[in-house]
Amino acid sequence: MTPDLLSIVIPVYNESESLKLLYSELADVASENAYVIEVIFVDDGSTDSSWQVIEQLAKEHRDVRGIRLRRNFGKAAALNAGFDAVNGPLVFTLDADLQDDPHEIPRFLEAMDNQLDVVSGWKRVRHDPWHKVGPSRVFNWLVGRMTGVRLHDHNCGFKCYRSGVFDEVHLYGEMHRFVPVLASAHGWRVGEIEVNHRAREFGHSKYGAARFIKGLLDLLTVYFLTGFGQRPLHLLGSIGLLFFVLGGGGIFVLTVLWIVSRSIASMPVVNLHERAVFYYSIVAVLLGTQFMTAGFLAELITAHFGRDRKPYSVSQRVNGSEFNKQDAD
Repeated sequence: MTPDLLSIVIPVYNESESLKLLYSELADVASENAYVIEVIFVDDGSTDSSWQVIEQLAKEHRDVRGIRLRRNFGKAAALNAGFDAVNGPLVFTLDADLQDDPHEIPRFLEAMDNQLDVVSGWKRVRHDPWHKVGPSRVFNWLVGRMTGVRLHDHNCGFKCYRSGVFDEVHLYGEMHRFVPVLASAHGWRVGEIEVNHRAREFGHSKYGAARFIKGLLDLLTVYFLTGFGQRPLHLLGSIGLLFFVLGGGGIFVLTVLWIVSRSIASMPVVNLHERAVFYYSIVAVLLGTQFMTAGFLAELITAHFGRDRKPYSVSQRVNGSEFNKQDAD
């Protein structure tokens, strides 16, 4: 079932040559399938003529809206700005470089009809260099193993969401690639479809090797937030206890040996300061104490600042107002 309005959010960074072609394709898909669309271009601090092209498109087409950020804040911030402006119950995101094929939109809608809340694209056949494809596959495998959300292509920018997802999922930093993971942690149903991936026609990729390092660090953050966001002491305290037990056990054994060596004349004297394991044990006890202290502080912060954040997600209510927008379509 097609909703009354499809919202399409497109982050833009120096893609002036492709914007008119991209809108033309989106308009053709909408016309062929009788869709009513709103296209929201978010200019993330472009230094070329992208904003001028967006202004021209907005003047010529009523279904085009533009948002210009004061500087380059990153893709997550650009998407956030677009999500705050949408009016439709379903939100599409795709990149502005023409590599995402708008003609896949009907297939996304078919998948959403199968009781899904988030549908991610899977670029099974990619037109990218090997040094991007290889690390990306390793990254996707790691994300699946650590979060339990097993998608083939978390980095794919072509996705469809129910707009209610963004009432609960907050994007910051470079968390845009983890929206399906964060949504799944709130109970939203996540799936994927294969999509056509096209070769880049204009410009060049804006992402270098550093994105993989940042992605791994963000993955650790997401793992912590989704698994221990409401109970940080369970993770930090467990690590702290492990260090504390190892360090305390080492000191205990060395202490016993020290006492015994001075009680038995035939046994060589054990001098603690000559044993490297003694210093390792002290460091382990200190690390354990620090981790447990950090865990207790995190619990206090969560208890204080998390009071306004609900640790659950409501799908539907009976004899009351509906919380989410997922039934609007």
